[in-house]
Amino acid sequence: MTPNRILPDLQCSLLCDDVRQEASGNLIILGVISVIRVPGVPVTAPKLCIINRWTAGVGQFNELVRLIGPDGTTVLRKSAAKLVLPDPSQNVTNVSVFGNIEFPAGGLYYVEVLVDDVMKLRYPVPVVVVPQPGQPAAA
Repeated sequence: MTPNRILPDLQCSLLCDDVRQEASGNLIILGVISVIRVPGVPVTAPKLCIINRWTAGVGQFNELVRLIGPDGTTVLRKSAAKLVLPDPSQNVTNVSVFGNIEFPAGGLYYVEVLVDDVMKLRYPVPVVVVPQPGQPAAA
């Protein structure tokens, strides 16, 4: 008996500055982000991308990516996409592009990745205020 639906595994999720596609179809990931350092807040990021690669599943699924504020509940941005995996040996890569994201304060923001309303991953994105030389530190 062949299964007709297996929830996929999230092979990876990366926050980055941009994602581009080569002529070969391969993706180029630019500026993988582990922390966002800014000279002050509020600050607006002109563009952030989240790349997710799914594998080892069978069926049609709905991906939901959310950027959550430091309070742990406020959704700053979200992106929905569909993915289809005909068999477990296949993979699908989705890219969510968020433009003009305002970070009103420093702190821990979060990326959440869900498939069919099942949380697969939640990871922190620290926004750290780093004063420029000659500027007083925030009190």
